[in-house]
Amino acid sequence: MTDLKIGCSGFMYEHWRGIFYPEGLSKNHWLDYYSKHLSTVELNVTFYHLPEREAFAKWYFSTPEKFIFSLKGSRFITHVKKLKDCAEPLEAFFSRASLLKEKIGAVLWQLPPNFNADLERLKEFLEILKPYKIRNVFEFRNKTWINKKVASILDKGNAAFCMADHPEFLKKLPLSSNFIYIRRHGMNGTYSGSYSLEALKQDARFIRSQLKNKKDVFIYFNNDEFGYAPKNALELISLLNKKR
Repeated sequence: MTDLKIGCSGFMYEHWRGIFYPEGLSKNHWLDYYSKHLSTVELNVTFYHLPEREAFAKWYFSTPEKFIFSLKGSRFITHVKKLKDCAEPLEAFFSRASLLKEKIGAVLWQLPPNFNADLERLKEFLEILKPYKIRNVFEFRNKTWINKKVASILDKGNAAFCMADHPEFLKKLPLSSNFIYIRRHGMNGTYSGSYSLEALKQDARFIRSQLKNKKDVFIYFNNDEFGYAPKNALELISLLNKKR
C-alpha cells in the first residue's frame, strides 16, 4: 500500500506563533500540536549540527505512531567531505538518527552548487549507506548530476532525486526509485510567498499519478515566512482529500 506524507521543512519557527500555533502555546508543545495536523516534518537542524540523543528520543515519543521524520544530512558530509571517506561521520549521524526507529522516512543529502557530478563517488557513498537500510534522497544543486546515469545509480541504491522548484532544473527530473520526494522552497527559492491554488492543484495531480504508480510520496513546504508552509501543506491535504 502506498503512503503519502505532507508536511513542512522544520516546525520551530517563532513567526508561526499566532498564525499556525496558538498564541499562548508553549514551544515545548509545538511538535505535539504540529503532529496533530500534519503527518511528517523535515528536520533541517541536522544539517547544521547533530542534536543530542535526548532530542531524538523526545521527538520520537512526542509524536503519533505513524508520524514520519525526514532528516537533512550533515553539511560536514555533503559540503566539507563532499561524500568522500564518510564512514565515520555517517556512523555518528546514524547513531543518533536511529533513535527515531521506524519513524525515519528518508535522509536528504543536499549537495553544494560547486560539486560537479562524480559517479564513482556517488556509488561509493551509496555503498556505505547500505547497512543503514534507509531511504536516501539527493538534492543536487549542480546541473551536471541531472542525467539518466545518475538516476540508474540512485535506483540501484534505493535512493531518489529530490524534486524541487529551485533551482529551475530540479523541476523536471528522471523519476527514480520506488518513492517520490518533493521540496517547495517558495517563490524563486526565497522561502517566502504562498503557493497559488493552481500550483497546489498541479502538485495534487502529480501526487495522485505517482500514488497510482505505487510510489510513496513525501512533500515538504519550505516557504516558512508568515506561516505559509503549514498553510499550503493543509491546503494541499484538503485538495487531495476531495478526490481520494
